[in-house]
Amino acid sequence: MVKGFPSGLVRENHTRLVRWRPRPGSLACLLLALWLATTAALADTRPVLLVMGDSLSTAYGIEREAGWVSLLEERLDGSAQVVNASMSGETSSGGASRFPELIGQHDPDIVLLELGGNDGLRGLPPTQLEVNLAGMIEASQAAGAEVLLLGIDIPPNYGQAYRRAFTNVFSRLADTYDTPLVPFLLEDVALEEGMMQDDGIHPTSDAQPIILDNVWSELAPLLEDSGAELAETAHE
Repeated sequence: MVKGFPSGLVRENHTRLVRWRPRPGSLACLLLALWLATTAALADTRPVLLVMGDSLSTAYGIEREAGWVSLLEERLDGSAQVVNASMSGETSSGGASRFPELIGQHDPDIVLLELGGNDGLRGLPPTQLEVNLAGMIEASQAAGAEVLLLGIDIPPNYGQAYRRAFTNVFSRLADTYDTPLVPFLLEDVALEEGMMQDDGIHPTSDAQPIILDNVWSELAPLLEDSGAELAETAHE
């Protein structure tokens, strides 16, 4: 009993409140479940892009929002989901070790592989780079994902023979696995004034839209094949 109120009135009010609660199986609950299921289904129709890269894809030394991956997300305008799993300093071995968990977690429709720069700067064997990238390509294709290879070039510090062996890895993988290839991610950037930071390795914020355009030419057809509705302005 509540002080000042008859016990019967308290029970009556309590009963009325209980009657207003949605019961399992009620129309309100069914409508809520239907709405949640519909929302989840709509969200799942957007293709998922998984970016596996190094500092070139993490906006190193510049604002994150200025990086080419963030600019890609802006250009897509919600027509696809972008997961940037890139890490500064990442080698192809590091990427390969993380890849199985990432592909299982995100179930991507398209995988952008931007790895190898740190292998080249450290003088690691090109054969090792090829094995690591091949493993990620095979895992992607086995999971039903398309792959876009983003190639990179390196300075001739270790000699022209090493440089050729390094760059040939990307074209050979593209031919072997029938994947599209951006031959050089930093085309129209690497040797242009004002496009590289003082370290000579990482692009400036001004270079990021150019990098995105280099990627977009090969990425757009994959997006369309995956069902993404691209605005016409995105092709300009």
